[in-house]
Amino acid sequence: MRLNKYISESGRCSRREADKCIEAGRVTLNGVRAALGTRVSGGDEVRVDGELIGAKKKQIYIALNKPMGITCTTEPHVKGNIIDLVGHSDRIFPIGRLDKDSEGLILLTNDGDIVNELLRSENNHEKEYMVAVNRPVTDLALSMMASGVKIAGAITKPCKVIRHDRETFRMILTQGLNRQIRRMCSALGYRVRRLQRVRIRNIHLGDLGLGEWRYLTDVEAAGLLPRSRAPESPGR
Repeated sequence: MRLNKYISESGRCSRREADKCIEAGRVTLNGVRAALGTRVSGGDEVRVDGELIGAKKKQIYIALNKPMGITCTTEPHVKGNIIDLVGHSDRIFPIGRLDKDSEGLILLTNDGDIVNELLRSENNHEKEYMVAVNRPVTDLALSMMASGVKIAGAITKPCKVIRHDRETFRMILTQGLNRQIRRMCSALGYRVRRLQRVRIRNIHLGDLGLGEWRYLTDVEAAGLLPRSRAPESPGR
């Protein structure tokens, strides 16, 4: 097994983060600094920052309704970090991010493979948002957002935009640029008053209370990956 996969399956971090740790010289294999592409065999000792990395742990998949003001980081020194909010006994990390001033659905896990699968832009996974702006939104503005808006010198990918009321609409993206919705709205003269993510692929926010979390059902967790897999999550 490749070293980055071994580390991610232990629940320590995603494969991408594992590669960064390896490049930074923070990973050893049998006491020797490891290199990218190293393979791990049975009986090998792997350590990250001196911490022994053990066998694969039970896979954990969590849906959280993130409040505004919470930062999607695993760094313990950051006040209001998402890990402290969840307070799980196992080491978990968020899949992607949701801006500090946004709220709604975000997933957390200890499964590095699922992180890579969901964050690959070419996989076109849908994410759905409720967006409230500071003034009535026109049909033309909705049409322009659906077709693509120029931000940072590039045109955003076409998306689905559905009016909810005079100042609120739903947006379904398959793209995840930094602060994309806010920047799209700003480019058309609107200021976002509230941004709430309500769905990630097959996972819906539903009636989950603000700041509350739950384990995904087996059906939800299995549906996150294209290959057939029915992981058993704790708490069910």
